[in-house]
Amino acid sequence: MFHVKHVPCPAATLGRSPRRGRARLTGARFRSPFGEGPKNAAPVAVAISTPFPAASNERSRISNGHLGAHLGPPDTRWYEARVKAVLKQRLDDLRAEGLLRDHLADRRAEAERAASALGRALLDFSGNDYLGLARTEHDVSANQDGTPGAERQPWGAGASRLVHGTHPTHRQFEKRFAQWLGHEDALLFASGYAANVGVLSALATSEDLVISDALNHASIVDGVRLSRARKLIVPHLDLSAVEAALAEPCAGQRWVVVESYYSMDGDGPDLVTLRALTRRFGAALIVDEAHALGTFGPEGRGLCAAGGVDADVVVGAFGKAFGIQGAAVAGPSELRSMLWNRARSFVYSTAVSPQLVHQTFRRLEKVCVLDERRARLAALSARLRTLLRVLPGITVVGEHGPIVPCVVGDSWRAMRIAERLVSRGVLVQAIRPPTVPAGTARLRLTVNALQEDQDLQLLTEELEGALCDES
Repeated sequence: MFHVKHVPCPAATLGRSPRRGRARLTGARFRSPFGEGPKNAAPVAVAISTPFPAASNERSRISNGHLGAHLGPPDTRWYEARVKAVLKQRLDDLRAEGLLRDHLADRRAEAERAASALGRALLDFSGNDYLGLARTEHDVSANQDGTPGAERQPWGAGASRLVHGTHPTHRQFEKRFAQWLGHEDALLFASGYAANVGVLSALATSEDLVISDALNHASIVDGVRLSRARKLIVPHLDLSAVEAALAEPCAGQRWVVVESYYSMDGDGPDLVTLRALTRRFGAALIVDEAHALGTFGPEGRGLCAAGGVDADVVVGAFGKAFGIQGAAVAGPSELRSMLWNRARSFVYSTAVSPQLVHQTFRRLEKVCVLDERRARLAALSARLRTLLRVLPGITVVGEHGPIVPCVVGDSWRAMRIAERLVSRGVLVQAIRPPTVPAGTARLRLTVNALQEDQDLQLLTEELEGALCDES
């Protein structure tokens, strides 16, 4: 029998932004997270849960109005050993059942060396390259920048990574990406969506508890659903609700999943306090840095690096600040092994193009040295917020970064303003439900480092004119 668990949302969080205090609702009597919940409902986080043994007194203790006051210094070594031990035990279970898949990164090279020693070419009967195009159509341009893979790379991988599709450039990039973020290892995915779905469905089990921010991306929502773990959806950025959820009894592993920078609100959680909470309760922290990687932090390493936060799992996407495509997940080596074996969005997908991986490697090296451009981006973003906040008829939300949402309320109004701006040569995107809650339709403005101050001024003038036409 299922029970519905409510985690109260403190009233103080309700006025902080148009979307704060609105939790996604789950359960038989509610619609999906992309639909509407019950009207006039009090803001709560709702979880569908089954009975579990009571939590220990230490872990069920919740501070009264003083979040984190009882945390004390975390025992980092104990915490890290616990998370790695959980992953190692699950890998051992797969091995005992004869289901553990070995990493095949060097299998192709091993076969090529053996064929060469026998004085003949490699005989390849393992892929899906039925017409031979993946292995014969190469980029003929040579790069002299010294990055791995400067030799010609095939456009097609030929198969999934586990079957045939692992090329040397995949492992070269994964090791460099992990080193860049300060983690043991990493694994490439075809997209950020595939990465989040794969991570959550692979790591969380039916005995686990996943605590997820109410405004997490659809890929996170879908990954949690596929995991079949018990879930608690907490109000946006509400650390008191996270603390209360962490105190819930759990027979397995606790996972807390957030985005470091939310793409429709231009805000993010207090990662330092969140990290302290997860360590206190023995929970693992998953951080999606899709919109932060390349944009924030030293060398563009994201908001975890900016705050000195060592998350257990970091998801990075390359379709934003990197200006290319794909994603990677970084963490301990046991994490990579678990994803290699259990992330269905990885296991059953053709490997990322080796040519694309090579170009992503080059893009990573470029992103590392763009601190001046990141500083300029931050200055331009702050300037635009200052200009827009004096305009009547919109509410600018978010405090930092290149995403500047301007809430206008009504969906039709948002569309009319966006269309008027387009007619004036200014391209902006109107965001409407179900992407954002009803009544909070907005213009999602984004800044890039190549824009000039006069561009921001012109945007402000055109937006002011569009707003006047609406009044």
